[in-house]
Amino acid sequence: MALAATDYALPATATPPGIAAIQRALMWAVGAGGAIVFIEPSPYEIVTLASVIFFFATGLRMRPVFIPLLILLFLLNIGYTICSIYLIDKKEVLNWILTSWYMAVTALFFAMVLCEDTAERLESLRRGLIFGALIASLAAIAGYFHLAGSGGYDLFTLYSRARGTFKDPNVLGAYLILPAMFLLQSVVTQPFAKSFRSAIALGIVSLAVLLAFSRASWGQLVACSAFMLVLMYLTTPSPAQRTRIVTVAIAAAICATLLLVALLSFESIGGLFKERASFNQSYDGGRFGRFGRHALGFQMALELPFGIGPLQFSNYFPEDTHNSFLNAFMSGGWIAGICFPALVFITMIMGFKLVFVRVPWQRAYLAIFAAFFGTVSEAFIIDVDHWRHFWMMLGIMWAMFAAAHAHTYRARTPDPF
Repeated sequence: MALAATDYALPATATPPGIAAIQRALMWAVGAGGAIVFIEPSPYEIVTLASVIFFFATGLRMRPVFIPLLILLFLLNIGYTICSIYLIDKKEVLNWILTSWYMAVTALFFAMVLCEDTAERLESLRRGLIFGALIASLAAIAGYFHLAGSGGYDLFTLYSRARGTFKDPNVLGAYLILPAMFLLQSVVTQPFAKSFRSAIALGIVSLAVLLAFSRASWGQLVACSAFMLVLMYLTTPSPAQRTRIVTVAIAAAICATLLLVALLSFESIGGLFKERASFNQSYDGGRFGRFGRHALGFQMALELPFGIGPLQFSNYFPEDTHNSFLNAFMSGGWIAGICFPALVFITMIMGFKLVFVRVPWQRAYLAIFAAFFGTVSEAFIIDVDHWRHFWMMLGIMWAMFAAAHAHTYRARTPDPF
């Protein structure tokens, strides 16, 4: 029996206007709060908890379409929990397990929230993410160039790399990709005044990504931008809009190249850029380098149904897994090792199917899909398991699936009134 529209999502009119306004404000606050995570508890945790309480108090409901997501998230964390029983007395392991359960809850929460009143709530979240990205980027730039004094340099940098309001430069760079995609869309599609403002904001965010000196984030920024623009070109029915996409993309590439050349003329930036851009890093090659550890780790995984437990990989090898799929096997055994890639790739397959579906929020969806695809690709070379924005995007992807089906169902079904 086919699911009805209400099994996927509720129309926006189901929520009173005053309550809806507060809900959208909370979505903005969650997006903005996600940029400040170098303090604990972070604003993100506080606002997310407040949002969960408020949304459930005002009628948020579980949809049948999210049962597969719920099952996979539950099994994933059951795997982690079972494999950590003998380590549960260690505070860092207990915190890791609790964080994993929390991330799963946030993913389900975003799926449930954004499948209703989708266009408005998604727009509020988009604006919040951009605002937060600018705060994090300005902090990173100010710290790197000593604009905030020596105290700011120590707070907003790590190992001569900008980290802004994050604990790790790599996470800063990865977090900024989705807001950068939203800004790039505005540059390509908005009237000149708004496009110019977005271009300035995009320049600030891109500079912060550069100063984070994360090779994966550099690659993501370039590849995700190109991927998203191609999707926008293919899904835009207007020939004029297609021409603008191509023109602005070429102009942006030229400006970015000129800016990069100018920045690399600074010795401090140019030297570290050359060092980080090298593919011959000492921790990548060799038997126990990044990729050597991947091969040896997967061999271990085949022999250990219950893994070795969270945070234990570095007891066997010089460094952590730096591979989220391997980490799932090592931390949660075969249960988590199967469920994590299943969750990720089911989400990606569903996402590809939605690319050409005409919905009011299609443009925003393309940015989210491109950024999520980039993060999944990065998961092969780094641990994204506890990145807040990864689970946020995963939840949003499921929300888009439900909302798109509800939208097309209502479009096909005549109004009985």
